Amino acid sequence: MTRLLVADDHPAFRRGLELMLADVDDIEIVGEAQTGLHAVELAAELSPDVILMDLRMPGLDGIEATRRVTRPTSGPAVLVLTMFEDDDSVFAAMRAGARGYLLKGAEQDEIVRAIRAVAAGEAIFGPEIAQRVITYFASGTGAAAAAFPALTQREREVLDLVAAGKGNATIAHELMISLKTVRNHVSNIFTKLQVSDRSAAVVKARRAGLGGA
Repeated sequence: MTRLLVADDHPAFRRGLELMLADVDDIEIVGEAQTGLHAVELAAELSPDVILMDLRMPGLDGIEATRRVTRPTSGPAVLVLTMFEDDDSVFAAMRAGARGYLLKGAEQDEIVRAIRAVAAGEAIFGPEIAQRVITYFASGTGAAAAAFPALTQREREVLDLVAAGKGNATIAHELMISLKTVRNHVSNIFTKLQVSDRSAAVVKARRAGLGGA
């Protein structure tokens, strides 16, 4: 029997999941949390095998809640079930320790299969999310993210253009942002990469595969 904790701030959605899983013999909902902090507390109290985690909840969000409950090696598996499919949300959840990521609207069979999979120690993604992961790493963005985890997605885009030899004005035009914003990003990049000038940043960026080199 897989013990499941549901963390979502929408009562109607929690009720829908309860009805959906009522006839699934090997999955038992042992608790429901309305906030990320509540999920952390119930995880410690109930010791579920899997937490079905939304990302956007009041107070402590699902990303930080995931990080806290998966910190112990014996902690529960987290399966994200959310409406957010942007790269930042997906990869933030993965970095926090989530083993799976599904979008709300997934069919019952897909949700049940994912719960069973993460409970067994597997990693699983919905079709839409799996495609984003493949595209992310195939494009080289994933390698850059691994090389420079402190950078935001936008900062990586700026660094890629810097490494390609483009000036601030050109970068501002290509990304459709202000010159001041580009300067701020470049300054942040220097700080995070612990370099003092553009040439040193370019060297590090090209070693990571940015700049088309």
